[in-house]
Amino acid sequence: MKVSVVIPLYNEEENIAILHQRLKETLDRLGCDYEIIYIDDGSTDRTLAGLEGIQAEDKKVVVLSLRRNFGQTAAFAAGFDFARGDIVITMDGDLQNDPVDIPKLLDLIKDNDLVSGWRKKRKDAFITRRLPSILANWIISKVTGVKLHDYGCSLKAYRREVIKNLKLYGEMHRFIPAVAS
Repeated sequence: MKVSVVIPLYNEEENIAILHQRLKETLDRLGCDYEIIYIDDGSTDRTLAGLEGIQAEDKKVVVLSLRRNFGQTAAFAAGFDFARGDIVITMDGDLQNDPVDIPKLLDLIKDNDLVSGWRKKRKDAFITRRLPSILANWIISKVTGVKLHDYGCSLKAYRREVIKNLKLYGEMHRFIPAVAS
């Protein structure tokens, strides 16, 4: 089994080294074939330079660079197009998703087509980020009939077949579980 990890990044220069270290440690412990696809989504800081340095030292790393900030959905779509794994893991690059959760996703995907994580201990402000998220998750679950704790959490595992023909646009990456069901 080959695993592709797809991570969009926008102005995450401060996080990429520790993210890569944690990710590599976790994936190496699994002992599976893997690739890490970082997508720089038009960062204005030194994220791309940092990624290029990581890529020069790690042959399992692929760096894609978007010419401007197109948003997470476009970055995920670019990563999906490039991913070659049987299982595709997505996660944020801001360290809100912990790479140590990847083995749990891989264990659960054995019997499923899609596994969705959720941010139990969010670092966001309650009134401006978490409360709107709670309301949005409730509404989306009611409308789609697909109950998830956290539609906004990027930490997910997909079988390749689930995402290979998806046409993503807007903020659609949040709704892949509903579309795939």
